Amino acid sequence: MPDTIDKDVDRSMGEARSVLKRFFGYDAFRRGQEELIEAILSGRDALGVMPTGAGKSICYQVPALLLPGVTIVVSPLISLMKDQVDALNAAGIEATLINSTLSAKETNDRLRDIYYGHYKLVYVAPERLESERFRGMLRHIKVPLVAVDEAHCVSQWGHDFRPSYMGISRMLQDIEPRPVMAAFTATATDVVKDDIVERLKLASPARVTTGYARENLSLSVVKNADKRDYLVRYIRERAGQSGIIYAATRREVEGLAGFLTSLGLPAGMYHAGLPEEERARTQEAFIRDDMQLIVATNAFGMGIDKSNVRYVVHFNMPKNLEAYYQEAGRAGRDGEPGECVMLFSAQDVVTQKFFIERSEADDERKRNDYRLLNDMVEYAHTSDCLQRSIVRYFGQDGGEPCGRCSSCTDERELRDVTDQAKLVFACVSAMKQRFGITLTAKVLRGASDAKVRQFGFDSLPWYGRLGSLSEKEIVQLIHGLVADGYLKLTDSQYPVVQLAAKVRGVMSEGEQVFQRIEPQQSGGRTSSRSRSGVGASALPPADAELFERLREVRKALATREGVPPFIIFGDATLREMCALRPSSEHEMRRVKGVGDAKLEKYGEAFAEAIRAYAEG
Repeated sequence: MPDTIDKDVDRSMGEARSVLKRFFGYDAFRRGQEELIEAILSGRDALGVMPTGAGKSICYQVPALLLPGVTIVVSPLISLMKDQVDALNAAGIEATLINSTLSAKETNDRLRDIYYGHYKLVYVAPERLESERFRGMLRHIKVPLVAVDEAHCVSQWGHDFRPSYMGISRMLQDIEPRPVMAAFTATATDVVKDDIVERLKLASPARVTTGYARENLSLSVVKNADKRDYLVRYIRERAGQSGIIYAATRREVEGLAGFLTSLGLPAGMYHAGLPEEERARTQEAFIRDDMQLIVATNAFGMGIDKSNVRYVVHFNMPKNLEAYYQEAGRAGRDGEPGECVMLFSAQDVVTQKFFIERSEADDERKRNDYRLLNDMVEYAHTSDCLQRSIVRYFGQDGGEPCGRCSSCTDERELRDVTDQAKLVFACVSAMKQRFGITLTAKVLRGASDAKVRQFGFDSLPWYGRLGSLSEKEIVQLIHGLVADGYLKLTDSQYPVVQLAAKVRGVMSEGEQVFQRIEPQQSGGRTSSRSRSGVGASALPPADAELFERLREVRKALATREGVPPFIIFGDATLREMCALRPSSEHEMRRVKGVGDAKLEKYGEAFAEAIRAYAEG
């Protein structure tokens, strides 16, 4: 019996690889995909945690083409559904969506076609699962697989909890026999993973986490900069590249978009307060490469499947690391180099605290939100590798430093701050570990402050012992000690600084503490370091010219078919065409990302452009 099962699995995976090549144009699966697909085809539930751009959708699209019946895909955003369906249709796969943008007649027609088996994949919003008519239809069709995209939305401990996701598990009551359930997300801590399994009622799922590191991304934190000045220089150095600028508030978005546009850097804007039609136009222009730059709140992003975003800049620090990495992960989805920059200021912390206090969450949730915010602040101040910090945050071994982030490429010498650190630790202890960073800094600075005098801290032996430093420098020193694990902050609106166990090694065992001197940032530091690996500039001059010609062909085809350019082919596929220069159908099959349907529809147009370029 085991031999028979093994042979069935081998046969299924052989068929899966054939589907991958035929429809998607790839010879082999990426890391993690094969394990998840094998689990699903063997009838086992699955939870896949894979970074943005790692190919999560392949993990359920390939099984959907091999399993009998129709696969239901639950997806949170209309735009994301449309992009996925357009891409599947372009690859020759029968897929459709049902959402609120359809008229009653369109919905009826599609429901009828689903009933008669005209589609292999159907994308629906979670709210659709509350429709009695839709659930009634599910009772009469064969549904072998339900795939849940952005599965972190089901967890109240995730960064984007959506109550509508709670109805997904109830849908299982309407489908006989019970389908395989597969859930996917790019970011989830161990707590969120367990919550996903419980709330979606996954039965002993195969759990695959391929790692959170994105080797094509360069992460940077910029402090003490004039944010607007930095941003303008940064964008101008990346002319012609696609980028997203995230800001914390609607007012900031509107002001920043107007400011950039006034300087000759046309920028669209996107936030929940704008009319739906305006948001849709802006998003469509950005996705179709008619607009290169967009300034947005966090209302924009999760539903964006645009593959050639080269950089994401957070003008303000977001609320937590999960949200940050999800949003920053919009860069480099095509596997090409991308940059993620966070511009940090102390005011960002004040803004996020305001949002937490204004929310209607209960006290337990607010405490959790403050804990997550403290983790975000630690990230902004850490001297450790930024990529490794994020990986460790999600519960995995961080491995070696990435060698690309602003910490790894910081060329300043480390400064021995052991004596200053000891003074901080002693002062925190003397203040009974009951006060925040700012008041601690005032005491060490020797400030003439009413609150310092009120508690008698001006009589402490540590009062004024760091008087040679400014209060801002002391605050940064303390934040660095928190980020490096010597101190910790309580999970509250006004965090109290406390000593961590690591302090003992410094105070009693002679361990040293090192920090880097805070730089005066300029717009060119981050950009000049990593720009050379991005976009057409990464190609030799001749290939760069051909790349631009192929982009023009792609744009014309996309306009003709009414789809975003990346639906035709991604930048990585065009880049491979530049390297291989296929001039026939046979040679075009060697290019990764060129499946049968796309070869038939688009192959000759690109081959002709390559031949014309070669002939001069």
